[in-house]
Amino acid sequence: MHDVVYPNDGVRLSRFRDYLSKLKPSFWAIVVIPTSIAIIYYGLLASDVYTSDSYFVVKSSQREKSVTGFASFFAGEGAGGSTDEVHAVEEYLKSRDALRDVNKDGLVTNAFTRSSISIFDRFGKLGSDSEEALYKYFSKRVDSTYDGGTFVAHLKVQAYTPDDAFEINRRLLNLGESLVNRLNQRSRTDLVRYAEKEVDEARARAATAAMALSTYRNKRGVVDPEKQAAVQIQLVTKLQDELIANQTQLDQLRQFTPENPQVSVLQERVASIRRQMSTEMQKVAGGAQSLAGSVAGYERVQMDSEFAAKQLASAMASLEDAKNEARRQQIYVERIVAPNKPDAALYPKRLKGVVSVLLLGLVIYGIFQLLVAAIFEHRQ
Repeated sequence: MHDVVYPNDGVRLSRFRDYLSKLKPSFWAIVVIPTSIAIIYYGLLASDVYTSDSYFVVKSSQREKSVTGFASFFAGEGAGGSTDEVHAVEEYLKSRDALRDVNKDGLVTNAFTRSSISIFDRFGKLGSDSEEALYKYFSKRVDSTYDGGTFVAHLKVQAYTPDDAFEINRRLLNLGESLVNRLNQRSRTDLVRYAEKEVDEARARAATAAMALSTYRNKRGVVDPEKQAAVQIQLVTKLQDELIANQTQLDQLRQFTPENPQVSVLQERVASIRRQMSTEMQKVAGGAQSLAGSVAGYERVQMDSEFAAKQLASAMASLEDAKNEARRQQIYVERIVAPNKPDAALYPKRLKGVVSVLLLGLVIYGIFQLLVAAIFEHRQ
């Protein structure tokens, strides 16, 4: 059969050719050619881009204790959002270390060098394939953002197949959790190690103070100067009472029976009591070697020993608290939305891209025409 050509079709084709021939070269250069290139790129060359999203929060168990229930949604930091740690995770997910860990088995390299990917989008085809180039390429396809209002972090990964986008997102999220676990372990280890160091130092100070107290007691020959002085004073008081009784009896005998043989006996007894009282008083207060002279030095070493013992008890209590604290997980990642496996490509926006190029070309062409008209008018 022969194709049927209608007269109207020939007229329309002729008119279209006449219209094209009337177009200025500048219009072709600014509008037609760029739009045609956009149609070819978005229609034939551009590869579909799939996006996998996940959402998570980094929470602190200590902050959760302060605010619970419905109020936790409005309590800011008290709600458990751990800002410092989530920023650390966010920076790590976009780091070279994260890329190296995810790409241990070549996942990233294979995902972005598939032959099915357009040569314009494929890694290494139109540029360097170095590690630095891979990192820059990877950084453009992985994004992690933190919302300070909701305390939720958003991890977005773009790839050219749904499986690659999902797997990279999943691995990155697992690596973020591993980072938080390492931070936890480091925090627990440092906490207990510091408390143990304090206990060791306090124990050494207590041993030194106890040794100093023992040396002082041996050197002075006293156990507790204050208690021993109290015993000595009691003894002196008893001697004083005995002295008074004997002195009274002696005075009575001298007054009524001066020739009584008991007078000389009482006199000797009174003198003996006075000598003993003097000796005992010398032990209490009578020089550097007396109990009174020993009190100041004894109180100092005893105070040092008691203070060191209290420090040791406090350090041991702190160590026990540190161990109890270390048993609890301080920081943890809680997934709000697990990584999804996309079932449709979000990019590129093909129609939007072509229309954008067309509109931009028309705007530029209009500005160009205005400039040309202004130049010709100025010359006239």
